[in-house]
Amino acid sequence: MTATATIDELARNFELLGDWEQRYEYITDLGNRLGELPATDKTHATKVHACLSNVYVVGTLNDGVIEYRAECDTPIIRGVIALLLKVYSGKTPAESLAVNADELFDRLGLFEHLSPTRHVGVYAIVERIRAVARELEPTAH
Repeated sequence: MTATATIDELARNFELLGDWEQRYEYITDLGNRLGELPATDKTHATKVHACLSNVYVVGTLNDGVIEYRAECDTPIIRGVIALLLKVYSGKTPAESLAVNADELFDRLGLFEHLSPTRHVGVYAIVERIRAVARELEPTAH
């Protein structure tokens, strides 16, 4: 599924929920499904340092597409990460790098409902996701 199609699906889900209390609950529920990373995946290199929460993002390349995994200790940010992983996972490294996270944030109205300090952390998470894609991108010979 393309990033735009996934964003469309998430936006439809958000519209069905109506108010932000229900949307926060939905985001939190998505985050609860992330699970935990093994201790070996929680390293200085995989940590998102600009985020106030403890966030780790890793990815593996399987059949040419990236499967991202992440862990976070804050419920709302864990949910935002789950939204991001829905959009970014299952793409080639090049497709992942081409995803416009702002499209997701704008369509869901997410930044209107997160504090400015969380904006910085969320963009740092996006940058970590992009770094994983760059690390896994095949090199041209």
